Amino acid sequence: MSNNTTNHNLLICKTCASVWQDGKRIGESGGEKLWQKLQQLAENWDLYHNFPIQAVECMSACNRSCVIAFIAENKITYLFGDLSVENSPEEILQCASKYYHHPDGFLPWAERPESLKNGILAKIPPIKGTKKL
Repeated sequence: MSNNTTNHNLLICKTCASVWQDGKRIGESGGEKLWQKLQQLAENWDLYHNFPIQAVECMSACNRSCVIAFIAENKITYLFGDLSVENSPEEILQCASKYYHHPDGFLPWAERPESLKNGILAKIPPIKGTKKL
């Protein structure tokens, strides 16, 4: 069962796999290419309007590029790296669908697509409400 009132986002580091010269990025980064492939593939995705794909600045996992994150209110946040521009986009959307439909976002290792099994960089628990003292 999904929580359709929860805001979901698929974040993609647009600076991943960049080529730098004299302190400036040259050409299109791997992250930008991954974002474009995901955008194109997502046009036919059943969650297209419920799970925006957003390119963001550096997510500080440069040695594990390309990097993505699944994030939603009251759900676990996942950060994945080592993703291929050519081979990962379909599996990323498959995994995003599993994340969307699980009430707390839990993604068991055995149920993740192959490219997201070994590339996990972080699993961050959701923030719970705090009591005032």
